[in-house]
Amino acid sequence: MEVMCVVVGPLDENCYILKKNNTCLVIDPGDDYLKIKESIGEDKVIGVLITHSHFDHVGALRHFISKRGIKIFKKSISPEGEYEIKDFKFKVIETPGHAKDEITFYFEEENLMFDGDFIFKDSIGRVDLPGGSEEEMRDSLKKIQAYPKDTVLYPGHGEATILSYELQNNSYIKEFLSCI
Repeated sequence: MEVMCVVVGPLDENCYILKKNNTCLVIDPGDDYLKIKESIGEDKVIGVLITHSHFDHVGALRHFISKRGIKIFKKSISPEGEYEIKDFKFKVIETPGHAKDEITFYFEEENLMFDGDFIFKDSIGRVDLPGGSEEEMRDSLKKIQAYPKDTVLYPGHGEATILSYELQNNSYIKEFLSCI
């Protein structure tokens, strides 16, 4: 599976395009539909995955909703569990804390997670915004510890990181988990 990152919008949000066998999934189409469409190229979009509904992650979503044959995955319609769209298999993991509707998409075969604004390199998503919760963030961080430590995390902003690195070095995660 090929992973492309397209940085869009005024908050430099990471929109990811996952390509496999001339089909693709789009994760968090934050803004600038034309830039995203250019990166998709000739591949057929078969699904759009939304980690949470903050404006910077869904700005171009309306362009995909109107197209036939595209499945939309977000918390309100995709509860925690395993899903498959053609050649793509993934798990939806509920990871609230930054936002009530925050979910993480885990591609077990590739050992990749797309976590929106849950975990960043050396940081975590803000819990002081409307819908944020320190208690829910703590519970989500505790839950994510059960996944393979070599899992690559693709956040909604900034560079990718590795779960083990964050669990060992991220002072925000250490602080939250020390309160358990």
